[in-house]
Amino acid sequence: MKTEKAISLVMEQLERCVREHNAYDSPHEGYAVILEELDELWDDVKQNHIEAACEEAAQVAACAIRFIIDLSTHPNGL
Repeated sequence: MKTEKAISLVMEQLERCVREHNAYDSPHEGYAVILEELDELWDDVKQNHIEAACEEAAQVAACAIRFIIDLSTHPNGL
């Protein structure tokens, strides 16, 4: 199913991100990384590179999840 494939792609990107990069030190850093990925997604959309755009969208989602994991201050954790 498409949903499972999309979630799998996001999880692959998240695992790669965790493996290759340190945790976000601040909300500003996390935002900057998400914005960079979003800009790359926009570039692919403008050029109608759908497959590449889907890959970038997965990276945006993975970075957003990483933001929540690294920066959550919820008293009960995640």
